Amino acid sequence: MAGRLRTLRGPAPRRRAWLPLLLTLPVLLSHLWLGEWVWDLQRDWTEVAPMPPRMTAAFVRELAPALPARPAHSALPAPGPALPARKALLAPAAAAASQAGESVDEAPAAASAAAGATVFAPVRTAEVAASSAEPASSAAPATQGLADDAVGPEWPLSTRLSYRLLGNYRGEVHGSAQVEWLRQGRHYQMHLDVIIGPEFAPLITRRTSSDGELTSEGISPRRYDEDTKIMFRDRSRATVQFLGERVLLADGAVGLVPPDTQDSVSQFVHLTWLFLTGRQTLRDGLVVDVPLALPRKLYRWRYEVLGEETLYTPMGELQAWHLRPQNVAGAGMLSAEVWLAPTLQYLPVRIRIRQDVDTYIDLMLRAPPLQAAP
Repeated sequence: MAGRLRTLRGPAPRRRAWLPLLLTLPVLLSHLWLGEWVWDLQRDWTEVAPMPPRMTAAFVRELAPALPARPAHSALPAPGPALPARKALLAPAAAAASQAGESVDEAPAAASAAAGATVFAPVRTAEVAASSAEPASSAAPATQGLADDAVGPEWPLSTRLSYRLLGNYRGEVHGSAQVEWLRQGRHYQMHLDVIIGPEFAPLITRRTSSDGELTSEGISPRRYDEDTKIMFRDRSRATVQFLGERVLLADGAVGLVPPDTQDSVSQFVHLTWLFLTGRQTLRDGLVVDVPLALPRKLYRWRYEVLGEETLYTPMGELQAWHLRPQNVAGAGMLSAEVWLAPTLQYLPVRIRIRQDVDTYIDLMLRAPPLQAAP
């Protein structure tokens, strides 16, 4: 009888060994579902050339909260030579469409308009392919040699912001994020790097980058890139190119855009610039129009100022203005809320990127911003 009891009790430790795995399985599955969501949003995007070389900066000081200086409309010097338009990097499918003179499909534009967003008029892909071809040697910005003070005091110094990431997609997701705003003369770059999962073995990493120039009229993007890596999948890339009055989207579609059109990440510094310089004054109910070129569609985005809120950060309490898009996110479309802190040069101290009510990531500042020397 005793031997029989020992036999029955033997497997119990092995059963208990599976318990931690069973407890972590729902979390793992939620992250894999998140990966499927990201993949579905971009599976039809074209492969393009490598991203522009990333700028570097020496971040030597912490930015302490301070009362905002009185805005001064200090005009920038007369603009120097504009950044040359980059050679159109058409994928084979888009190139074939341009050679055939095919028109851009207007069905997605109509669907987006029905969702409440104004969509810019498409033009023929062949027109931009003909107008944007240049020697590859012209890709280097013509403004790199200008001094930092050539752009005046309107623009923040090169800055790094670090965030903690919380979110939900069929379960909680965790991670970290970093924003870098970099500038050399009139040339700027902005990078938003997101990590979902542990940093030493991330489940998803994504970099979104904007590259362009600073002008007297604000930020002028020239190129926007997304680079996404999901565990067990190949790396995915998408690019938007700004070609004067036209923009080439990631799927080869072309649209006409106004000169102040922004991309997914430059829009945040554009908002900072508007309020830092006093071109717009933050107040409850203010609506700010921001034309946006997203990887697959063009929109006339409208941000509404909901009011000032208190955020609780590792730096202590921060007062920040909450801006939320009036546009409703539709299927496959992301929208971003942002909180700008006047005492931190109107930098974005919180960003919430949302697909729908139950699917979002929320970035909150987790350390004082770091800046380059004046």
